[in-house]
Amino acid sequence: MSSLAGKYYVGSSENPQRRLSYHNTIEKGFTSRYRPWSLIWSKEYPSKVEAQLVESKIKSWKSRVMIEKVINEEVNI
Repeated sequence: MSSLAGKYYVGSSENPQRRLSYHNTIEKGFTSRYRPWSLIWSKEYPSKVEAQLVESKIKSWKSRVMIEKVINEEVNI
């Protein structure tokens, strides 16, 4: 997800649209400060474990540039 403030949120969910709605309405933490959020990239994985591994990998980079490369399909994960 991205916000108008230029922030990215990386997460995994079985229902990305429901999660997006949650972050735009209910969540009180980090995501509430940068509303509204929009879904700009998603990918389905065969298992929850695989999705969480990819999420961890992206978060470990701590790099806006790398996140944008994933979004632009310059990096395959």
